[in-house]
Amino acid sequence: MSVAVDYEQAGELKIGQVGIANLRIRTLDVPRLVEEMRSRVQRAPNMFGRAAVVIDFGGLSHTPDAATAQALLDGLRAAGVLPVALAYGTSETDRLAQALGLPLLAKFRASYERGDGGVAEVAAAAPRREAVAAAVAPAAEPAKASRSPVGAAAVSPASSVGMIQSTPVRSGQQIYADQRDLTVLTTVGAGAEVIADGSVHIYGPLRGRALAGAQGNAKARIFCREFYAELVAIAGHYKVLEDIPKDLRGKPVQVWLEDEQIKIAALD
Repeated sequence: MSVAVDYEQAGELKIGQVGIANLRIRTLDVPRLVEEMRSRVQRAPNMFGRAAVVIDFGGLSHTPDAATAQALLDGLRAAGVLPVALAYGTSETDRLAQALGLPLLAKFRASYERGDGGVAEVAAAAPRREAVAAAVAPAAEPAKASRSPVGAAAVSPASSVGMIQSTPVRSGQQIYADQRDLTVLTTVGAGAEVIADGSVHIYGPLRGRALAGAQGNAKARIFCREFYAELVAIAGHYKVLEDIPKDLRGKPVQVWLEDEQIKIAALD
């Protein structure tokens, strides 16, 4: 008598790109790290509240002991984010991950530019796709440019018509225009991030990330002269490079929100 065998899996496992943030520890000061994260969550709860975070100790000269690392994890959870893994590093990192009961994510680390100041960097190592963007990313971290985690480039004094950034925004830097538009006169490099509560105007190549309407302004827009963006977002709705038509790359474009969908079109 033959027996029917069901070969169809109950769950299909795929390894792919997910939306997650990387917290690269640069100074092991647990209270300060926790306070920085609490500030991020308070200022942009829709982006950082309950966000999955990978902890990267690769920027330290020594791997912390399990008790210190556990205190950091507990503090970050209390601040409103969810540490889910450690970034792959040394054999000591592997042992620490086992002690903490966390997985390691290999080859996870985003591109960094080492700089002065700041305790930690939070970077989009694998940008959120549309399916998860509404849940975790309607706003971006409104850290002042002068308090950028990795040392923001100099910006011009505030004016009623918006903020003007006259020097290139380099990898790891973040510029934030609070309650106004942001105009970048040069380049936004790969790994850099420009954020505005209003619209973003870029008069050079956009190779990093641009986020407009960071506090929920759905009428904000993004304009740039050469479009190679890693990610664009308006009022929490994201598109990443893989989702952008190739015929728009390198072209002057505008980005706007229509019916809760990101629209991108070439400028005439």
